[in-house]
Amino acid sequence: MNRDGRAALWLFFRTLAVAVLMLGALLHMAPAHAEDGYELWLRYHALPAGEIQRDQNHASQLIANDATPTRAAARAELLRGLNGLLGAAPPVSDAVTRDGAIVAGTPASSSLIAQLHLDTSKLGKDGYVIRSVTLNGHPVTAIVGNDDLGVLYGSFHFLRLLQTEQSIDHLDITEVPRIELRVLDHWDNLNGSVERGYAGASIWDWWKLPDWTSPRYTDYARANASIGINGVVLNNVNADALILTPAYLKKVAALADVFRPYGIRVYLSVRFSAPIEIGGLKTADPLDPAVKTWWREKTDEIYKLVPDFGGFLVKANSEGQPGPQDYKRTHADGANLFADVLAPHGGVVMWRAFVYSQNSADDRAKQAYSEFKPLDGRFHANVLLQVKNGPIDFQPREPFSPLFGAMPKTPLMMEFQITKEYLGFATHLVYLGPLYEEVLSSDTMAKGKGSTVAKVIDGTLDGHALSGIAGVANVGTDRDWCGSDFNQANWYVFGRLAWNPTLSARAIAEEWVRMTFSNDIAFVKPVVDMMMGSREAAVDYMTPLGLAHLMGPGHHYGPAPWDKSLARADWQPPYYHRADHLGVGFDRTRTGSDAADQYAPPIAAQFNDVKQTPETVLLWFHHVPWEYRMRSGNTLWYELVAHYTQGVDDVKKMRETWRHLDGHIDADRYRKAATFLAIQEREAQWWRDACIAYFQQVSGLPLPPGFAPPPHPLSYYESLSFHYVPGHSSW
Repeated sequence: MNRDGRAALWLFFRTLAVAVLMLGALLHMAPAHAEDGYELWLRYHALPAGEIQRDQNHASQLIANDATPTRAAARAELLRGLNGLLGAAPPVSDAVTRDGAIVAGTPASSSLIAQLHLDTSKLGKDGYVIRSVTLNGHPVTAIVGNDDLGVLYGSFHFLRLLQTEQSIDHLDITEVPRIELRVLDHWDNLNGSVERGYAGASIWDWWKLPDWTSPRYTDYARANASIGINGVVLNNVNADALILTPAYLKKVAALADVFRPYGIRVYLSVRFSAPIEIGGLKTADPLDPAVKTWWREKTDEIYKLVPDFGGFLVKANSEGQPGPQDYKRTHADGANLFADVLAPHGGVVMWRAFVYSQNSADDRAKQAYSEFKPLDGRFHANVLLQVKNGPIDFQPREPFSPLFGAMPKTPLMMEFQITKEYLGFATHLVYLGPLYEEVLSSDTMAKGKGSTVAKVIDGTLDGHALSGIAGVANVGTDRDWCGSDFNQANWYVFGRLAWNPTLSARAIAEEWVRMTFSNDIAFVKPVVDMMMGSREAAVDYMTPLGLAHLMGPGHHYGPAPWDKSLARADWQPPYYHRADHLGVGFDRTRTGSDAADQYAPPIAAQFNDVKQTPETVLLWFHHVPWEYRMRSGNTLWYELVAHYTQGVDDVKKMRETWRHLDGHIDADRYRKAATFLAIQEREAQWWRDACIAYFQQVSGLPLPPGFAPPPHPLSYYESLSFHYVPGHSSW
């Protein structure tokens, strides 16, 4: 059949598909079918008939060659998406013969794109243009990158426009990522467990690799590429040296082969003492010549198998992990060892700043700053210092880490947690977009007003070309990938903010809801509102007013503000809340640990003054009397009880919102979310009651009028114990 014949046949089937869809809508013949969440936000289900008719006018044919693996991935995604959304994939050709064609490529790979003379000089290797243009007399949509990867990212963006029912008339879109390295950190162990994982086992089947590469790996790569993620750390930061043995490196290479067409480079977490454990050396001293040689040879071995290997992530001298301080060396000495062996290959070192020593009596919140601030300027050019968003450990709310803005000579890489270690595991609906946005928009005041955390990590504040952001992944073998459908939103919002850290968390939530569930505004608006309030609700029923780390020690499940069972003081909740009969909170002002003065002077002045400190972090910085008058005029004790109660009430409202949405989406996903919201309400109530019972006993104060007392005495809550809590794998 010639080209015109194929085009005519496609037009016939397209018209037939539209007619069938319209008839189905008229007869109400098709209720929402069962879904299991596997498709994530790449859910290319048929658009309404009117949208299909409109959008098909812009997709009459596709011109995109598949001469490279990445171009093939882009073309396959466009065909897959258009087929699902519009009911039929357009014919693929090599010349524009009709109005409404889609042309995808680079100036170098497509003579048609070259004819457009678009300026791609500022797009880099990831950026893209999507533009409505005229080509050979025909109106077309051009998806143009400076290289193949930009075309892939642009293709996903174009499909996102269709999925969310946006107009594709008169397009003029230019996108360039603000951050260079956009990485997922997997805390996956070689035995298949996932530390702080709440969605099943590790998706890496090390036993079957390298021979069997599951199709799920490709779908994982597609999902990451669709939101611009371009790097994956495959293994836990509490690393096993075995990952560097030849057998495992072959497995790593097999995964790298799957990810490569989607622009994803693999990285490895490495154990600092690997030269001893698998190399036969007697030392891991970073200044020892034999150690340097061992790491150089090992790195060369990796690059022979994985030519585009990204580099190493290192956790050292933290929580008992080995590191350079074991040999009286600095973190810079350790990081630079790896930097030197990676530099010839173009690799980077991501050196974690999450450090605290059991031998230090200082405030744990101060230790990262104390250890790393003096080293500013001493790290080699391909080292990024990976800093958690707050000074402690992924709490429901923390102030931003004082390291942001304090090390202008060192690229700082943000580390967020996507998996909800402290925020209800898999079952609590807590959308993390507001948390990420809150941190990224925080003003460090390092160089005056507007010195935001986002500008620190994208390199613009201090002129760094190397920039990065990492998220601790929430992915596992559960069919829905993340343990619940709503947890997928946290993976999604991380990727979108990694691309552009100034985007709106609300806008991203709406985008995700439309792609994942429905474009019906009667569903979209209440669900987005629910998501946007969910993080504050969790803060209220867990750790309001700047409290932190009240979770059960070790497994971090449920409230345990009383627990002193672990050997280390800074693993126990009382270390953080410091509650006594006089008041509650950790004094980090100049009269206490003086952590407040680690911030830039204007911020430090604010945090040192109890009257100026935002009440959201009041108890983080101050030990406050129970009878202290808050800005509302109520006492601290009253406000604490009120916040705990409000958190529970907000979850009840979320459940009620969801109850009214039955029938808007498929029954299976609706029912699962409804069940999880019921669990969340029950556990939020438990948090509220247990914490109020504890703080009431410590303070000796009566419950403020109008609030229900906990239904059990404190002894009941203290007696609860839990076994085999998810995500608590041994290190």
